[in-house]
Amino acid sequence: MPTLPKKISDQVKKSPHNKIRVAITDIDGVLRGKMMSKEKFLSAANSGFGFCDVVFGWDAADVAYDNVSITGWHSGYPDGLAVIDSSTYRNIPWMDGLPFFLADFDTADSHLQAVCPRSLLKRIIKECDDMGYQPLFSQEFEWFNFSETATSLREKNFQNLQPLTEGMFGYSLLRSSEQHPFFNDLFELLTQFGIPIEGLHTETGPGVYEAAIQYGPILEAADRAVLFKTAVKEIAARHQIIPTFMAKFSSDLPGCGGHVHQSLWNKSKRKNLFANAKAADNMSDLMRHYIAGQLTCLPEILPMFAPNINSFKRLVEGAWAPTTLTWGIENRTTALRAIPASSKACRLETRVIGSDTNPYLAMAACLASGLYGIQNKLVLKQAPTKGNGYKDLSHGMLPKSLQEASVRMQDSDIANGLFGEDFVKHFTQTRLWESRAYAQQVSDWELRRYFEII
Repeated sequence: MPTLPKKISDQVKKSPHNKIRVAITDIDGVLRGKMMSKEKFLSAANSGFGFCDVVFGWDAADVAYDNVSITGWHSGYPDGLAVIDSSTYRNIPWMDGLPFFLADFDTADSHLQAVCPRSLLKRIIKECDDMGYQPLFSQEFEWFNFSETATSLREKNFQNLQPLTEGMFGYSLLRSSEQHPFFNDLFELLTQFGIPIEGLHTETGPGVYEAAIQYGPILEAADRAVLFKTAVKEIAARHQIIPTFMAKFSSDLPGCGGHVHQSLWNKSKRKNLFANAKAADNMSDLMRHYIAGQLTCLPEILPMFAPNINSFKRLVEGAWAPTTLTWGIENRTTALRAIPASSKACRLETRVIGSDTNPYLAMAACLASGLYGIQNKLVLKQAPTKGNGYKDLSHGMLPKSLQEASVRMQDSDIANGLFGEDFVKHFTQTRLWESRAYAQQVSDWELRRYFEII
């Protein structure tokens, strides 16, 4: 059990607050947490603390799954042993510097270890470390913002919402200046919260922003990405703004990506192992194996990149999201975009990923599938797609629904080998639950189409 370093312990003790905020991440990437008294926290920091395992036994709407075995009514929803990670310590600037820590279930005596997203990523990182590589990752997010509140959303039944700004206006200085108090708060407060932002701008669409988070070691990158989404929502609430990270908010507007950038470095982090200045395209054989691994695994693990019903509304032709098993060099119409720029910046961008993903699972899937290609020395026989990737059907299409993708992952030897049978079983059952919940609903589209005429 890790102990709280004295430096951090002293800072917590000196905090003017008598409480600490602690959170873990559920299977959907939602932060679930609590306030702890300072005394309780200092004790729990060295011994762990009990956290109800229902966080892996219910969906995003707090409805209990009836198809998982890790927990449920059959087990009585006991506590799992959560462990605080002192390296995640930061202070929340919009809460007067309230201390904050992340925790997970990465202990041998926790029955939740196998299904905990952060613990899963740590296991994949260990495999990467054993191979001699240091993964540096980052995630970027696109999301819509609305001049609404949690109350007005429900009063309007999530319809006819007022966008923060009107018109498409991608990369618009005009639209960002119109909302400069919110725009500036995002940049400054996120950075103060330990989520350094490399770039923030408007995207095409009414009230759409895009943020690129600074790259770093993969676990830190995933922590930043998970915290980013909740932090944006909390900062936005101070401005009477509601953000959404849905992959596809409207059929008439572009979807929202959560693209992951990735590269492998040597242990000292001085050499980018994806780069080869002697190659015509500046790509090393290692990078080619990595890309081949992702292309091979992608159809088998797609729910980790597209985890919701809505995710697949984004993965449609001509919507800035891929639909085919393709890769290309600086090609934004393909599933994988190689960016073999300078030796320092040479990297791969996985563009399948939407903003609705759980960053721990998305990054674990990226790294594990890339390592699969390296371990098996997969040859990148597939030529890079030039031009419109939506029309390149030579290597197949991505699964078209959450149901299809989840069944494929559930039965996949590759997925079970990469992530373990316990995780795959639990995760795919939660995705099949999501599909079943959707199938039981009667939509507005059905009412408009069938109510009168049929």
